[in-house]
Amino acid sequence: MLIFDSLSVRYGAGVQAIEDVGFEVRPGTVCAIIGGNGAGKTTLMRAVSGTLGYHGGRVVSGEIRLGETRIDRLNPHRIVQHGLALVPEGRHVFGELTVEENLQVGATTIGSGKLRQQRVRRAYEMFEALGRYRTRRASLLSGGEQQMLAIARGLMSGPEVLLLDEPSLGIAPKVVHRIGETLREINRAGTTVVLVEQNAAMALGVADQGVVIERGAISMRGDAAEMRETEEIRRMYLGGSAEEEEEAVAAAPHATIGRWEA
Repeated sequence: MLIFDSLSVRYGAGVQAIEDVGFEVRPGTVCAIIGGNGAGKTTLMRAVSGTLGYHGGRVVSGEIRLGETRIDRLNPHRIVQHGLALVPEGRHVFGELTVEENLQVGATTIGSGKLRQQRVRRAYEMFEALGRYRTRRASLLSGGEQQMLAIARGLMSGPEVLLLDEPSLGIAPKVVHRIGETLREINRAGTTVVLVEQNAAMALGVADQGVVIERGAISMRGDAAEMRETEEIRRMYLGGSAEEEEEAVAAAPHATIGRWEA
């Protein structure tokens, strides 16, 4: 279980980014964290992935635990070893490396060469397009294909918990449907997924539980399906008619993970 316990984060001398945030992500679920720009979502992902210090931030109170292990004081490499991996906002694939080289970068914590190759084969089975482009430089992939690669690279360490920071950002709307189906497939395979999104319709449509962050604090949390039906969530984050919302979150019929377009 991933636990945020009364977490407060500050940047520099006094900019309070997160204040007294506490919630639990149940094992085997998809948890959607939604909120507007500047709400504190990315700060939360930096804290849990161990990268907060690289951005001038620090945990001033509270803690983050993965199972029985406190992880907010660990470096990113150790956090990955404990079973948590982050797919950052903006994909950040290594453009000059090939698809397969990018996947190998994601497996640096895996000592067994045999296991690394098994994970690479699994990535190609899950994402068919990556198998076709395995020797192509990542910079030559489309936006949707790069996002595919970023997610596959995140899975290479075999995480118990996969964090995704704004995976739909800059992706064509028709590809957003494929992202949702991909996350369902990953979760069905046994990985807990934490999804940070501004696209609340997609996020709450695939999630089991939802958390709303506003101005660095939790304003709402609960069952994702129930949250989507509340007037406050509809007004602030979804908009449009109920029929339009259902169309936005529904995965495309007969979609396969490997056949994305961008």
